[in-house]
Amino acid sequence: MKKFLFLLLIGLLIQTSAVAVTDEIPAGRTMSDVSVFSEKNKFGLKDLDGNIIVDADYQKIIRLDDTSWIIQKKNRFGIMDCDGNYLIKPKFRHAERILGKFAKLGNDNDYGIYNARGEVVVEPVYSKIDLLFGGMFLTYKNYYYGVVDFEGKTLLENRFDDIYMPQSNIMRIEYNGQWYEIEQVTAETLTLPSDMKNIKENENFKITELITNPLPATGYSVVTVTDYFIKIFSSISPAYEQTIDELMLSQGADTVSILTKATWIPKFPVTYIRKYYTNIRTPNNGPLSDVKKKLKNEML
Repeated sequence: MKKFLFLLLIGLLIQTSAVAVTDEIPAGRTMSDVSVFSEKNKFGLKDLDGNIIVDADYQKIIRLDDTSWIIQKKNRFGIMDCDGNYLIKPKFRHAERILGKFAKLGNDNDYGIYNARGEVVVEPVYSKIDLLFGGMFLTYKNYYYGVVDFEGKTLLENRFDDIYMPQSNIMRIEYNGQWYEIEQVTAETLTLPSDMKNIKENENFKITELITNPLPATGYSVVTVTDYFIKIFSSISPAYEQTIDELMLSQGADTVSILTKATWIPKFPVTYIRKYYTNIRTPNNGPLSDVKKKLKNEML
């Protein structure tokens, strides 16, 4: 009897061990395990042996970090992993890759930032999101600006008329018609502290209220003509990056692939101008915003 119980116990242990091995979840594929292929002007994924993993059902498929892809099916964007699983179903009309590892997805007022795992980094509640220095995003909601870090923490609420960075360690903020400058004097790149309420007591930062005499020749006030030129040209780099990303998406492949095609070149000037215009034209900011405010006040 004891021998029988002993054998039964051994059998149960072996069975349990086998089940444990069977239930082990294999690691997912990465970029090194797959390649993009095209068929009838659509794109899919194959493994290294040429076997189809994902059918060529997508108009666009763009690398996102080392494990995922921004995909477009019909006229909607989402995120898919290298095994073809949807991390975010294609439901957004607009998509943009940021720093190669974030995806900005949205329609009109529901833009958000997602990582390569499809997790929300910045909540999808904004009408516009742009990249800033120092691991931060500029957010835009209800015609006001704010700042969120790469972890999704709100550093500045959406209460400001304008925010821009003329230098990597300087941020300029307009609030109720007055400009303020925050400079991080101890570093070359500005990183706002998580507790902005106590920033005035932080010796690493210098806060200046920008007041200049009005310029009668142009009607500009609050900031200088030089500041306006800085602001105008500060839109060049974001517009360029946005143009490249949009043209990459329009080709449906990654950077290496578009270098072998010339169809994107004629689109570059028009796309760039449109992106640049979008970056500087908003109701509460832009190079001529203070002129508009002054004229409006004089008409009242």
